[in-house]
Amino acid sequence: MGMKKTGIPYKRADLDGTYDAIVIGSGMGGLTVAALLSRYSGKRVLVLERHYVAGGYTHAFTRPGYDWDVGIHYIGEVQNPRSEMRQVMDAVTDGQVEWAPMGPVYDKIILGDDEYDFVTGIENFKNRLKGYFPDESVAIDRYVDLVKKSVASGQLYFAEKAIPPVAARIAGPMMRRKFLKYSRRTTRQVLEELTSNQTLISVLTGHWGDYGLPPAQSSFAIHAMVANHYFEGGNYPIGGASVIAAGAESVIARSGGQILINAEVQQILVEKGQATGVRMADGREIRARTVISGAGVALTYGKLLPKETVGRSGFPALMRQVGPSVGHLCLYLGFDETAGQLGLEKPNLWMYPDGNHEANFQAFYNDPSAQMPVVYASFPSAKDPAFEDRYPGKSTIDLITLARMDWFEQWQGSRWKNRGEEYDAFKDDLSARMLEVLFNRLPQLRGKVDHAELSTPLTTQHFCAYENGELYGLDHTPARFESRFLRPHTPVKNLFLTGQDICSAGVGGALFGGVLCASAITNRNMIGVVQRDRR
Repeated sequence: MGMKKTGIPYKRADLDGTYDAIVIGSGMGGLTVAALLSRYSGKRVLVLERHYVAGGYTHAFTRPGYDWDVGIHYIGEVQNPRSEMRQVMDAVTDGQVEWAPMGPVYDKIILGDDEYDFVTGIENFKNRLKGYFPDESVAIDRYVDLVKKSVASGQLYFAEKAIPPVAARIAGPMMRRKFLKYSRRTTRQVLEELTSNQTLISVLTGHWGDYGLPPAQSSFAIHAMVANHYFEGGNYPIGGASVIAAGAESVIARSGGQILINAEVQQILVEKGQATGVRMADGREIRARTVISGAGVALTYGKLLPKETVGRSGFPALMRQVGPSVGHLCLYLGFDETAGQLGLEKPNLWMYPDGNHEANFQAFYNDPSAQMPVVYASFPSAKDPAFEDRYPGKSTIDLITLARMDWFEQWQGSRWKNRGEEYDAFKDDLSARMLEVLFNRLPQLRGKVDHAELSTPLTTQHFCAYENGELYGLDHTPARFESRFLRPHTPVKNLFLTGQDICSAGVGGALFGGVLCASAITNRNMIGVVQRDRR
């Protein structure tokens, strides 16, 4: 029982008849809008994926004896069948995804030799933190309260993105106002007003890697969304991340749609100011009434749209307001023993040299030989109760840290798996340093690694088409949330955007990006539609 295969190779596909919508990219944003349009509007949707595996950051890959997810390490809120996140996920995947809770502790924040648990349940979370910081009880209560208020204020802000542009111009300022109060300030600015205890601030911001910016650079709004997302614990898809795309495929197929892999789109066709279809890399043209890009805002405007269309949209100036998010390294590890035998547990480890997040981030960003500002460890084989069935006697770990694309500039244009000895030596050095951080924490793993494979921003660029190898689309700075152009509607009629760029970071952000896009296309509140259906 291996990974679930999704999608039909483009060269072998039967592209008969017309499609109501074409979706570029099969990441969470693309799958969500495709499934919602199929399910609730009966639309025939064609999803085009340039990679040989569908799913974007929700895909998994295999090597003999192992598989790894590339982007799903834990998801919040899905343990509650009544939550919006779970209801949308069930609608998109036909209820085919089951979730295994990670248990009482989901994250361990490690600053040097000190360890702090993030525990499941808001009261538990507050009480555990107050145990670590008994003098900071008021600050901890106020922090949780502010996180909740910030997230609540986001409902109207995000709803405004989906309403017709004319209505948005009138109602927009009112709908956005409350949220902008939180999003305009950095995470550090907000926390410094709550407490002067720098260790507490370092702990509370200890999963900043989930959105890729340290506290002094990130918008408090993204920090609040991520923190709130996990307050009730983390969960892992049983059977691994590939079950998500497989579930969505069955929904899309019911309305006559399909997902094609190895299907590279070269250009979005625009005639008389409206999108009419796509031109593929082999020159073939496929037509549809609606075109949806889940390829990211920068790629859509920078490469997929005709130059004259982009010039008229004013997009180049807009893109100067907000840059790409950080890149990453991921070291995929395989072991010839089970998670139980190796003593691997479910909680993620956020391993920091100390609490100086900004200084450590900057030092490493300036010089890759500096100490790594964070090494994150996820233990999929411990989280997934079905892993043992797939790969008896084996276990896996994902190790992640940050990286810059320009460290790898000299290998631009080289081929995947064939970038030369110097590249391999650089990767070996980075891998060894990441492993050392892991072994210092879990010494029982030393000498036990059976398989190790490092992805770099060039790998991300190759598979996800993100030009800068970025992990979270556009940077989650205060300026990002000010931008009015990050919405499903575009200046091109019948062209829409989906995914994390129009909502927020990660799989949850991309999922709701898909909801906003489907709402904009159908002019219906898709959350309400899903909730009525799931009752």
